Amino acid sequence: MKYRVEEQVLRGFHYAVVDEVDSILIDEARTPLIISGPSEESTDLYYRLNQLVPKLTKETHYQVDEKAHTVSLNEDGIREAEGLLHVENLYDDIHNNLVHHIIQALTAHHLYQRDVDYMIKDGEIVIVDEFTGRLMPGRRWSNGLHQAIEAKENVRIRQENQTLATVTFQNYFRMYDKLAGMTGTAATEATEFKTIYSLDVVTIPTNRPLIRTNYADIVYKTEQEKFHGVVEEIAELCAKGRPVLVGTISIEKSERLSGLLKRRGIAHNVLNAKYHELEAHIIAQAGRLKGVTIATNMAGRGTDILLGGNAEFLAEDQVKQMATGGKEVSTTEREAVIGQMRARVEEEHNQVVALGGLHVLGTERHEARRIDNQLRGRCGRQGDPGSSRFYLSFEDDLMRIFGADRIKRLMESKLIQWEENMPLEHGMVTKSIEIAQKRVEAHNFEIRKDLLEYDNIMNRQREVIYEERERILEGRDLRAHVQSMLEEVADEAVDRFFHPQQSEEAWDPKGLADWARGKFGIELELPADRDAARERLQAAVKAAYAAREQALGAEPLRGLERMILLQFMDTKWKDHLYAMDALREGIGLRAYGQRDPKVEYAHEAFDMFQEMVMRIKEEAVEFIFKVRAVREDVPRPAVFNVAAQRLLHPESERFAPPPMPEPVPEAVPGLAGGLPFGGFPRGAPPPPQSEPATPFRRTEPKVGRNDPCYCGSGKKFKKCHGQSA
Repeated sequence: MKYRVEEQVLRGFHYAVVDEVDSILIDEARTPLIISGPSEESTDLYYRLNQLVPKLTKETHYQVDEKAHTVSLNEDGIREAEGLLHVENLYDDIHNNLVHHIIQALTAHHLYQRDVDYMIKDGEIVIVDEFTGRLMPGRRWSNGLHQAIEAKENVRIRQENQTLATVTFQNYFRMYDKLAGMTGTAATEATEFKTIYSLDVVTIPTNRPLIRTNYADIVYKTEQEKFHGVVEEIAELCAKGRPVLVGTISIEKSERLSGLLKRRGIAHNVLNAKYHELEAHIIAQAGRLKGVTIATNMAGRGTDILLGGNAEFLAEDQVKQMATGGKEVSTTEREAVIGQMRARVEEEHNQVVALGGLHVLGTERHEARRIDNQLRGRCGRQGDPGSSRFYLSFEDDLMRIFGADRIKRLMESKLIQWEENMPLEHGMVTKSIEIAQKRVEAHNFEIRKDLLEYDNIMNRQREVIYEERERILEGRDLRAHVQSMLEEVADEAVDRFFHPQQSEEAWDPKGLADWARGKFGIELELPADRDAARERLQAAVKAAYAAREQALGAEPLRGLERMILLQFMDTKWKDHLYAMDALREGIGLRAYGQRDPKVEYAHEAFDMFQEMVMRIKEEAVEFIFKVRAVREDVPRPAVFNVAAQRLLHPESERFAPPPMPEPVPEAVPGLAGGLPFGGFPRGAPPPPQSEPATPFRRTEPKVGRNDPCYCGSGKKFKKCHGQSA
């Protein structure tokens, strides 16, 4: 994403230490990391270039090769397009993307037919599968082709977000030479850490013996009964003075429980996303006498819950109260307050310990055992007493989706006289829930593993493209690299026009000569012999490149080459990511044809990558030959000249045409001014006027759109003189 080495900020991948490593490397790893941005193209551009197509003539200005499914502009076509667009050079650094979009517009008109390649359904272009004839909603052609067809059919062009870069968490962190992390709840995921990241999980014993009591789960028939039981236990513990930490899985559930506690008159604090800024204070005081705290998720809460409260936080609050009205609190007074709070906290600590410590109450089991363990681990720390219990119902997602059918049938049977608000507490229930959680964890592991297997295919391409980009960015052997690309492009063209599997009568030396003239401006006669034509073309291309270097200078050409290669690589890579996303979405259907989707994905991804690499080379070297140096002080004409407005209503003659803003080119390192690759000037200066326009000042009240028209016709203003042209 950068065009200079000094602009890069990410350091080398040497050593990574990850806090809450299970949350990052496992929970978050089900979806890839994506950097995206809005598409740079203006939708108006596609409509305007679509209007250009009828003004160009087939064979005179461009050739259509239906066999190769390509369209190419010739020299006459380039000059005609430059004249129609009022552009001095289509291949300069401002307008370089126009050629691509002109070709896509021509392709849309000549190679894609309505009701054959696509259909219009509900105002959208829907692709038709060429093999099955079925519609493929949601799929889109890449490289601006879909937008060109939308412009051709005059339907709304959809603005899209463009993926700039993507990588899975697994492949990102595996780039580091050394990887480590810490968390309190990794033991249950030891297999995945070893399989995916080659990391061993080491369990460190607690500093002091653990004396926490983990009670068996209590299950109710309905969620309403469960919350009733939760409130009853909170009220009972609060009456004794014992602090309670209540865990919920969502803000909605925490708000619901808070409302029930308010009705019972039980004071409590709520910790969720709405009160995030109060997190440290709420957690720090959750261990005080009669303290009740409701929290949505306890993972990664950095503040310890101290029995009796946190003296420093209490002292800070007391000092703030003393400092009201601008009063200054002396150091002596501050120290005295801290001393008082410490004595108070020590006394409360002893009382809470005597009552049994903090009680953790979970209102629902999470799909991962680790999350439950994180909640449980908030009590019984550093040798303190504590206890925990989970309340469940058969309406909870985990119980409803992943099992407990046998228990539910037992509860609903006539053998048990089930009464309202009657709980079930049994070790078998706890065991069944743990089995359900293991099923969910295994299911999620398969999702992450599947995502990684697909991304491994993409990762090999990513490594190649980023390594190549880094090499170009640093300018290592750039001249030799460009020469190698020229040779490859020339060889590929020779194979295309002198195909080894075709007869010699089908070879096309004239077509190759025309191709060389269009790409590099080289005039040469080529023999009908394949090897001789290759040798002569390679020599001509090398000579043209040397002449180009001599004309521009070695250093300016290196800077130009670096910028052009980076820009073409970035643009094609973004389009490739888009195409790969589309391929990934539909590849699973190959399984119905008894084919392995991953193998099919690997084959097609390889072909697409090879095609992208060749297009980068071919278009970049062509651009290097055709770009022209422009002095920065020479004004450049806009792409689309703005015609003077034709004012239709007599009353509007008083208004002057609004001035269009001057385009502000953004400087590009290594090029003489202009917008970055893919840029496009949105506005143009207005035509010169003989004298400056006089601003209009309204003296009468403004007529509303729905007001009666001032002409007396009886119609609304918007239906009469207020109609737009």
